[in-house]
Amino acid sequence: MAWPSFLRDLFTDRASARKRAFLDSVELFQGLNAADAGRLAQSMNSRTYHAGETLFAEGEVGRALFVLESGRVALTRRGPSGEACRLAAVEPGGFFGEWALLEQAPRSATATAEEESRIHLLDRSTLETLISRHPRIGAQVMTRLAQSLSARLRRAAAAPTAPHEG
Repeated sequence: MAWPSFLRDLFTDRASARKRAFLDSVELFQGLNAADAGRLAQSMNSRTYHAGETLFAEGEVGRALFVLESGRVALTRRGPSGEACRLAAVEPGGFFGEWALLEQAPRSATATAEEESRIHLLDRSTLETLISRHPRIGAQVMTRLAQSLSARLRRAAAAPTAPHEG
């Protein structure tokens, strides 16, 4: 049985409102006006990944940024002997895979859902379309992205390193 259109619209509006409210809370998207935030939210695809499911694998060409609404995602990288080395755990509100928005290069890590995870994806082609049609959105997102990458690089540079064996 099909749902009456008013119920379908009510459900869709609630889901859209929830998605938009969540994205408004993500550092990467803060500072957008209401209309631009709505455009961005509408342009992002959403998906639920099950525990143990791979979102992307190291070596695959990256095409999207991932924003975690709920759940937890592990980022791992193959070690010298092929074992998975944990790099980070992404918590709700976090984002990863952002290099895919800047270049089409192989992923440097594997992302795996550690528990059921709700994810919003911003793919490179969608961002390019937004930039051409709504430059203000693109400028804001790219500025925040650059700030985030800069902060991550500074933290990595300041982190103590293990002594090298000679």
